[in-house]
Amino acid sequence: MKIYNTLTRKKEEFIPVVEGQVSMYICGPTVYNYIHVGNARPMVIFDTLRRFFMYRGYNVKYISNFTDIDDRIINRANEENTAFNDISERYIKALMEDAKGLNIYEEKTIHPKATEFIQPMIEFIEALIEKGAAYNVDGNVYFNIDSAKDYGKLSKKNIEDLMSGARIEVSEEKNNPMDFALWKKAKEGEPYWESPWGNGRPGWHIECSVMSRTLLGDTIDIHAGGEDLQFPHHENEIAQSETLTEKPFANYWMHNGMLNVENQKMSKSLGNFFTVKEIAEEFDLEILRFFLLSAHYRSPMNFTREIMNQMENALERLYNGKKNLEYLLENTEDRELDKEEKDLLDTIEKFKKEFIESMEDDLNTADAIASLFDLVKFSNSNLNEKSSKKLIQISYDLLLELSDVLGILNKKDEILEVEILDLIEKRTMARKNKDFKLADEIRDMLKEKGIVLEDTQEGVKWKRI
Repeated sequence: MKIYNTLTRKKEEFIPVVEGQVSMYICGPTVYNYIHVGNARPMVIFDTLRRFFMYRGYNVKYISNFTDIDDRIINRANEENTAFNDISERYIKALMEDAKGLNIYEEKTIHPKATEFIQPMIEFIEALIEKGAAYNVDGNVYFNIDSAKDYGKLSKKNIEDLMSGARIEVSEEKNNPMDFALWKKAKEGEPYWESPWGNGRPGWHIECSVMSRTLLGDTIDIHAGGEDLQFPHHENEIAQSETLTEKPFANYWMHNGMLNVENQKMSKSLGNFFTVKEIAEEFDLEILRFFLLSAHYRSPMNFTREIMNQMENALERLYNGKKNLEYLLENTEDRELDKEEKDLLDTIEKFKKEFIESMEDDLNTADAIASLFDLVKFSNSNLNEKSSKKLIQISYDLLLELSDVLGILNKKDEILEVEILDLIEKRTMARKNKDFKLADEIRDMLKEKGIVLEDTQEGVKWKRI
């Protein structure tokens, strides 16, 4: 597999640190609010990468952290007159509900919290001080940027450019304006932990370095997140980690492109700020996942209701292809493949090959989705009630196999209430008896109950609205 490495700015063949294993660290959210649609993109993208690695036989250790202590969390806790961990736990729970809707593979995800790693953070900082790479000023501990080798190598800027272009916390305590906080002295009324430098709490950047090192080791395979994290967060992670260990922090850095809403940067002031929960009120979150996979992960994306409606229709076409194959499996003869059908096996195998090639080319999910549509189109055109059940089963199994890698097409058919089923049956009989007036009346009744019917060659189909 080839991965575009942000560090080198080129596609590189993926070679894991340990053969057959992949270690991944994904920068997770600060849990002070509901996650928004932009937060969902790295969650879906890198979950899909993880799924593909597993599909290809790798054992994947996947970390996605929670920053559960932060100024924004503290501020919200103060506003609500509650404890900071009440805020973080509330929004962690909400995030997990959103993740379920997005079909994130949570069973295999490790979610460390920053507050669970305070002691390892203190030990990490102590080791940096011993190396002369950090210094304490009245309870505030800063990383000495001059001790870092090749600072700026990820964002590809020199220190002078970074000093002039970055938002740097101004402090007369710092030896260098680029130095960043490893430990922050406690302010009155803030939560704190005891440390050799007095009561305080960790800085933002130290969290991920320590959690990654503790759970995955000094050098990991892949560190990933949104491109907005390249500087200063990921740059500072590299500086402090590689200064301490004198080893590469991550062999591959991956960053997804940003997501705009209605062609503008998402902003509450512009009224285009949407949380995943708000989107779920209008669209099934599987549609959001499908949308986020419909473009290459490094490309910018534009979120609109019109595009989401298009995605809903496209996903419905895949589901209809799946349902068509399920219908054929119940209504075809179980016999050996004839010569013509055996020839079709090569075409089916070609779809699988193309899917894998797309995914191995820097996770090109857009082209991988195209292979699914090609498979469905092939099945609709070449398979019918006279086809061998074995050939239909092969097509069906491949559709499920490949769609599972993308985390889609996993919803089971909903069981309708007996009353609804009876109305559908009565309408079917009315149509057979050419009583179209009654059939139309029943259709209208069902629509009022939120059920829309579609008459197809395979019989009547329905969906909720």
